[in-house]
Amino acid sequence: MSNKNGVPTESYKGVRDFYPEQQFVQNYITDTMSMVAESFGYTEYSASVLEPSELYRGKTSDEIVNEQTYNFKDRGEREVTLRPEMTPTVARMLAAKRRELMLPLRWYSIPNVFRYERPQKGRLREHWQLNADIFGVGGLDGEVEIIALASEIMRAFGAEDSDFEIRVSDRGLLESVFDELNLKDGERAGVMRLLDRKDKIDDFSKKLEGLIGDKAAKLSELLGRASSSKNLEELVRRLEGLGVTNVVINTAIVRGFDYYTGIVFEVYDTGGENTRSLFGGGRYDNLLSIFDEEPLSAVGFGMGDVTMKDFLETYNLMPEYESNTDLYLCTLDKDVVDFSTRLARELRSVGLNVEVDASSKKVGDQVKLASKKSIPYVICIGEEEIKSEKFKLKNLETGEEKEVSKGDIASAIWS
Repeated sequence: MSNKNGVPTESYKGVRDFYPEQQFVQNYITDTMSMVAESFGYTEYSASVLEPSELYRGKTSDEIVNEQTYNFKDRGEREVTLRPEMTPTVARMLAAKRRELMLPLRWYSIPNVFRYERPQKGRLREHWQLNADIFGVGGLDGEVEIIALASEIMRAFGAEDSDFEIRVSDRGLLESVFDELNLKDGERAGVMRLLDRKDKIDDFSKKLEGLIGDKAAKLSELLGRASSSKNLEELVRRLEGLGVTNVVINTAIVRGFDYYTGIVFEVYDTGGENTRSLFGGGRYDNLLSIFDEEPLSAVGFGMGDVTMKDFLETYNLMPEYESNTDLYLCTLDKDVVDFSTRLARELRSVGLNVEVDASSKKVGDQVKLASKKSIPYVICIGEEEIKSEKFKLKNLETGEEKEVSKGDIASAIWS
């Protein structure tokens, strides 16, 4: 829809506007992610949405770089990309201060990322994504912690273990199959990306044959045999010891990014309405190589807000909207507005969030507006209230009303 000047009122295709009710849900999702990450000792970092385009070439999948990124040249003729993911950015940041940082590091961020793709359920052109990574921890310790963190976030949203499944695999199994078939680097990358999209491709076998010819049949046979590894079995056992019992080995999980080097995982919704991968991650020890730095042990995952919101809706776990305003002051006439404003200032100084209505509307309409905004308490102020310094505090949810003095307003609301 456009106005008479032809300026559209809709947002750009594939992105969202967040009106207060939607922002409340968004804040709930990101605040829950932050709360759990910080409970594990992770600290927050951030960076600009703008990155030099060369950061993504060779380490992010060709499909994302060539088809899904927002690229442009700035006025200095530099190629710039709106970040499609956060992992290359955090690698750049680590490389910049590698000698100054004390390992291990536990970092998280919740940036907005951009991909030019067809908007559909679970996928938009802009979304916010929790990125949680642990650096400098080798063996399986990093994988155990990061998967336990992912599981705990799901539980914090109210999910039961039966609502989701954590599927783990090992890129090392795939590499051994590729070695046996003598696949070249380009062929390996192509097969890896094809395998990552296997469930979404009708003619998978034909496309696989187009990539590696008569080796396709042998590849399928070898993949069928590569059912597990000691690493995966130990990972499952250790997670079970932590109470994470919904982990299964599934070697069909490969993840599409080229930088993964070891164990990878994806979290799947097990319900019938929203059966899909919700998010995933894995080990990526060699990402710093693009900066000529020594390998650094790294394990992490990215959890998007769009698929998380879909999950919450599927399982009726969406939070009920609550206003961040505690008290609404209705004014009976213009003469009491200044007093009401001063009272609001005093109440704010002790921690209450207070809105003053100076609209001159009928008192009933002011109260209705407060209710529509989901503000829990109302006080209506006139000359009588100012003289007596006694106020009727009304709970809009229960209808209960009590008389309080000015000094008791805050404690009455908090009680």
